[in-house]
Amino acid sequence: MDDLPHNLYRAAQVRELDRIAIEEFAVPGEVLMTRAGQAAFAALRAHWPDSRSIVVLCGTGNNGGDGYVVARLAREAGLDVTVLQLGDAARVGGAARLARDALLAAGATVTPYAGQSLQGYDVVVDALLGTGLERPLEGLWRDAVAAIRGAPGHVLAIDIPTGLHADRGSVLGAAVKADLTITFIGVKQGLLTGQGLDARGTLLYDDLGVPGALFRRLVPAAVAGGALRLRRVLPPRARDSHKGCFGHVLVVGGEQGMSGAARLAGEAAARCGAGLVSIATRAAHAAVLNLSRPELMVHGAEDAAALRPLFSRATVLAIGPGLGRGEWGRRMLAACLEHPLPKVMDADALTLLAQEPLRRDDWVLTPHPGEAARLLGVSSRDIQEDRFHAVREIQGRYGGVCVLKGAGTLVQGRGRATVVCAAGNPGMAAGGMGDVLTGVIAALLAQGLNPMAAACHGAVLHARAGDRAAREGERGLLAGDLMSCLRHLVNE
Repeated sequence: MDDLPHNLYRAAQVRELDRIAIEEFAVPGEVLMTRAGQAAFAALRAHWPDSRSIVVLCGTGNNGGDGYVVARLAREAGLDVTVLQLGDAARVGGAARLARDALLAAGATVTPYAGQSLQGYDVVVDALLGTGLERPLEGLWRDAVAAIRGAPGHVLAIDIPTGLHADRGSVLGAAVKADLTITFIGVKQGLLTGQGLDARGTLLYDDLGVPGALFRRLVPAAVAGGALRLRRVLPPRARDSHKGCFGHVLVVGGEQGMSGAARLAGEAAARCGAGLVSIATRAAHAAVLNLSRPELMVHGAEDAAALRPLFSRATVLAIGPGLGRGEWGRRMLAACLEHPLPKVMDADALTLLAQEPLRRDDWVLTPHPGEAARLLGVSSRDIQEDRFHAVREIQGRYGGVCVLKGAGTLVQGRGRATVVCAAGNPGMAAGGMGDVLTGVIAALLAQGLNPMAAACHGAVLHARAGDRAAREGERGLLAGDLMSCLRHLVNE
């Protein structure tokens, strides 16, 4: 993922980049299409060099044109090639028509798709619809996607898997599940979040040789967090440093039965470099919470008054891990909101915030899709249908910085391009992972990063720690397994 461009685009923006390349930089459309087909075929050969038979499913637009080029090149390389056409071939025009004519002139046959089996092919090439899809697939198009999904061969998607919304990263009824996707000119933002991660498989990129000046003509819709380097914002420490130089995180949470959440957030903050970490929790937990991690300073706080002396020493508040939604949690949250310290808000603190909305600029909100749904008064499905819209709406309504967790975590600050973190893995779908992220972001805030930088770097650091911990397997991955990985990564 680090090899991908930093800038991400919506489909309409990529179409505009195409137009600029053709009309203003004088790169003919047929040249771009030929280069796209060449890049796709090269990717196919590099990933599956032993493949001998391929089937290419082509639509009537430029995506189909790319497929015709792939088919022609495969024939020239001696592969057994079948080409299936969806849509009225008479509608194929422009560069795609030239590519189709070249394929036919080479002796190939293009057969209308009528539900043929895709069994028996080494590779299935999806060149059906590209980025223009805006409504759920129907009829033969949906049947073709189902056939591709059921085919035993490898699947190569050209530009974007058919059925995936290029901007939102959500599936429109049904979508191809590719083993490999190669995308062109600009990386589509929907490929890096939500269902896009699963639909695309391995993601490759080719700029098709367009001039670099082309990309200075448009402001990207989003940016990839993989380009962030923590060392730029957390340089090596001075030799005369002391613990007071690196901030004091106060974690507020740990209702009865949920002390572990506060404990995880506290240790994550310590492992990521906070000079001091305190936890304010239920009195019953105070004597036992730090037995396994004595560096944490744990205080029993049964009422808001007990927080006042802790506020005076803290530099950052982390509110919500295990907070609960009862009277105790409400009192703790109210006291924290009265204090001007920068804050990271998570878990139950977000649910309580949704019940009594506030807007302020001194916090980082870290909802998962369910919490995001409560913050916006919609369903979790609505959130996942358009995660980019959701993260912008939360930031606009509540202020500060919003980190929308999940596959392809999104970070949104005021007036900023959305940052996409495509690191992480399904093993992180486990209890306590969000508590760890809260501690990570709080530690970076404590060490002097501004809220946007802390949120972006924190999300990437957390995700990469999860990837490193998952080297031993995704199933059974625990939030606590990230701690040693966090320490290594924050020092790289």
